[in-house]
Amino acid sequence: MSQFVGPQAIPVSGSDVRRAVAHCVDTLTGVPADQWQGRAGSLEWTCWETLEHLADDLLTYALRFGLAQPMDVPRVPLRVSRDRPQGPANVIFGDKEAGPEGLLTVVTACGGLLATAVDTAAPTALAPHVFGAADPEGFAAMGVVETLVHTHDIAQGVHRACEPPHDLSERALARLFPDVPLTGTPWSTLLWATGRLETPERPRRTDWRWYGAPRGAG
Repeated sequence: MSQFVGPQAIPVSGSDVRRAVAHCVDTLTGVPADQWQGRAGSLEWTCWETLEHLADDLLTYALRFGLAQPMDVPRVPLRVSRDRPQGPANVIFGDKEAGPEGLLTVVTACGGLLATAVDTAAPTALAPHVFGAADPEGFAAMGVVETLVHTHDIAQGVHRACEPPHDLSERALARLFPDVPLTGTPWSTLLWATGRLETPERPRRTDWRWYGAPRGAG
């Protein structure tokens, strides 16, 4: 079982999504345009593609709660495309003429939509996800994790330090990874849980998932 104390008892909410996105913007603002085509950490995507993918995640999570009965529709049927065969499959893309700061604005807007959606949805509402149905808090936690780890991926590619707020990592871990014991810091544990870190005691995970089902669900 997890060994978390403190912030894990506080529900993950839209304000946490906004804080995670603010961390992303603070970390990546000012990165020169010519660095965005490099590889993002251990991913096969470029830094630009990874940020587009993050915006896409935040938007599509928010759209699920725009439906009166989210569980009646497996996915909002938007057209999905790629800019190149190995790139992420998205429903939205940044305007390259607006540059990296423009794409960060897109991420901020999409994060704001998710924050509003999870805070205004009925707490007991459920929406589908590939890992199983989740409630608004679960989707808020997913948005936090997506934002923190993809910011980390990009920061590796552009050689920037990336250390998110301690409590965000801890709260997201407790909500989505109840099977992962805290070892080291909450941030290093979250990186290990999502297959981005290895230690002598814990090899890198090559197969992992999170658990977005409502708290207390079987």
